[in-house]
Amino acid sequence: MAIVITDECINCGACEPECPNTAIYEGADDWRYKDGTSLRGKVILPSGEEVDAEDPQTPVSDDIYYIVPGKCTECKGFHDEPQCAAVCPVDCCVPDDNHVESDETLLNRQAFLHNE
Repeated sequence: MAIVITDECINCGACEPECPNTAIYEGADDWRYKDGTSLRGKVILPSGEEVDAEDPQTPVSDDIYYIVPGKCTECKGFHDEPQCAAVCPVDCCVPDDNHVESDETLLNRQAFLHNE
């Protein structure tokens, strides 16, 4: 499953630089599929949706740091544990029950995001 940042977030920003997929953004910041990935131009997402990886996307949260579920791999393929959760001083990076995914799905996403 993806990781979610709860509203207990203190906006310290410790998690953001730790994400190998650049899936974490400051509240109200637009995000892009290309950020921290190999994706460029028009791409077909694993869901079948076509997007331009360089187009800004609507922020998931306006108030606190947030994680884009479609870019989160729980650090699979990079680390043994989610790095955001490992560095969070208030333990607000937790499994997202709304985005439960298998290890295989997360590893396939990692390969897709980084053209491996």
